Amino acid sequence: MGEVSRFWRESVHRYRLMGNQCGNCKRIFFPPRDVCPICHRESIGKMKDYTLSGNGTIESFSVVHDVPPAFTRQRPYIIAIIRLDDGPSVTGQIVDSDPGEVEMGKRVTSVFRRVAQEGESGIIEYGYKFVLA
Repeated sequence: MGEVSRFWRESVHRYRLMGNQCGNCKRIFFPPRDVCPICHRESIGKMKDYTLSGNGTIESFSVVHDVPPAFTRQRPYIIAIIRLDDGPSVTGQIVDSDPGEVEMGKRVTSVFRRVAQEGESGIIEYGYKFVLA
């Protein structure tokens, strides 16, 4: 079990907001892609890991009141489309804010939060969310 959790913790993508960048056209993508949708064949072998800043602007958002059972303790929660300063848009949850504080155009930054845990002594899974900057 220790080796599994160590492998999980040491994965380069676990605690970073990782995308990739085309070495040909320099566009940045999230999630990472094997081939650039712009350059196609010219990008093969040229896609490089890129650590995203996690900073961006809310482009759109929705406050979710009718939630699945697993999210009842988070009700209501805010889901947003965020244009990262690096270029890509991502979908993420806005946390630590009242719905009335969230507006299109507001600045946010990514944070990593616990998402799930496998049983009492299982692996804790983390994921990215966003807070108002």
